[in-house]
Amino acid sequence: DREQTMTNLRTEAAAAGVTAGRLIFAPRTPDLADHLARYSVADVALDTFPYNSHTTANDALWMNVPLVTLAGQTCAARIAGGILNALGLPDLVVDSVAAYRDVAVKLATNPNARAEIKRRLTAARETGPHFDTARFTRNLETAYRKAWDVHAAGRSPHHIDVGG
Repeated sequence: DREQTMTNLRTEAAAAGVTAGRLIFAPRTPDLADHLARYSVADVALDTFPYNSHTTANDALWMNVPLVTLAGQTCAARIAGGILNALGLPDLVVDSVAAYRDVAVKLATNPNARAEIKRRLTAARETGPHFDTARFTRNLETAYRKAWDVHAAGRSPHHIDVGG
């Protein structure tokens, strides 16, 4: 339940020396624009482990908030890393708790490092394939057509390359 989760997080934060006032819990909102606007107060997003963020990672990155993730061995522990790699930000994907802490602290305390990541993120968001919905739609439609052509010709399913 939400109250118990907030209590647990406050307890863990206090044990780590973080004062309760530094944790801010926002109520649910049905409005996507309101939800995304909340990211404007964040300097850095810290991904969860061993189950990485999925949509939450995309939301943070879309709103130009750097995300630090710890990559594990399972698919669920590598989702955010895949997103960051697709955006050309592999330096935000780490393989140890120590590296996670180091990158997070660097971005939280170094405005120049954070600005550089945001610059790269903006460029990737505007020109890269990850957030290019039109390109994704074209490629998906091409894949469907090619899959249908394979089926209609009575051939066995196989790998379909849709190109760029």
